[in-house]
Amino acid sequence: MPSEAEVWLEKIRALPRMDVKLMEVCGTHTMSIARAGIKSLLPEGVELLSGPGCPVCVTPAAAIDAVLALASEPGVIVTSYGDMLRVPGSRPGDSLARRRALGAQVALVYSPVDAVEIARQNPKKEVVFLGVGFETTAPGTAAAVLTARERGVTNFSVWSMLKTVEPALRALLRQEDFAVQGFLCPGHVATIIGAEAFRFLPEEYGIPAVVGGFEPEEILHALYLLLRQLAEGKPRLENAYPRAVSAAGNRLAQRVMAECFKPRRDLWRGLGAIEGSGLGWREDFSAFDAEKKFDLAVENTEGPAGCRCGDVICGRCRPADCPMFGRRCTPEDPVGPCMVSSEGACAAAYKYQTV
Repeated sequence: MPSEAEVWLEKIRALPRMDVKLMEVCGTHTMSIARAGIKSLLPEGVELLSGPGCPVCVTPAAAIDAVLALASEPGVIVTSYGDMLRVPGSRPGDSLARRRALGAQVALVYSPVDAVEIARQNPKKEVVFLGVGFETTAPGTAAAVLTARERGVTNFSVWSMLKTVEPALRALLRQEDFAVQGFLCPGHVATIIGAEAFRFLPEEYGIPAVVGGFEPEEILHALYLLLRQLAEGKPRLENAYPRAVSAAGNRLAQRVMAECFKPRRDLWRGLGAIEGSGLGWREDFSAFDAEKKFDLAVENTEGPAGCRCGDVICGRCRPADCPMFGRRCTPEDPVGPCMVSSEGACAAAYKYQTV
């Protein structure tokens, strides 16, 4: 008896041959696709591209430079998730991990609430959490600030580098050279904002959109639905991940985000400045806003010379098209964030040889 993955693969192969490019917009999808070897199983003509779905990857080099400068300030403890510690700024090799080795106070945390506890235990230090992520991690970051306020932890602040997916997808679609015919929408983000948040793709742009899960059979199911829509010429929104994603999403998480954040203009690697794509703190939480507390600012500057991470996450090229891939840039000595992150397209291609 064939497995569920084999069933969906046979259904895909039974569709009319077509030359199409599909884009996944989630770093977990990128890694799952590479790990399962899904690209090699698809019919000739069907190409999968990675989009701006890796939070660390879309953070511009200039923001990393500012983070490194902050980490060098006396009396400051910078806290972050693990991937951020190894991301270089505009100068290859310079990262939070390197600054920590040189004496800077940098701590890896698994939750922003852990950073609140570090601040509570170090009342004479200023503890800054780097709030990186999309709508998936935004509620947890907001909850940490609410916790700090409730407990009176005043030496804690967050640099919100949080971003939202819809404005980035719209920015991609406005690019003249963007040639993607369907989107595998991010299941994790959709658990928060709901499947309906992606309806604008078929209704405004005429592009098929399917919210998908992360197991190989779930990904193949979502890809089949995308390809079937293209074969029928009827773009629409479909939810192939109903066990985790509802139409409306998580209302409680949405209320927490609305209480703490407001949309703002933000910078993305590869896409530049996008209006309304970032989540900044509302005035009620200005005491916990690291940007205001430390007068931080980020200019739109280029990343390391020769690095094509910005092109990779915009679907302009594959990881192997970057001249540094696997040569100057490796997981052991990365130049760009796509080779660092556990959700990065270059890291996935390098590890699983899906170049």
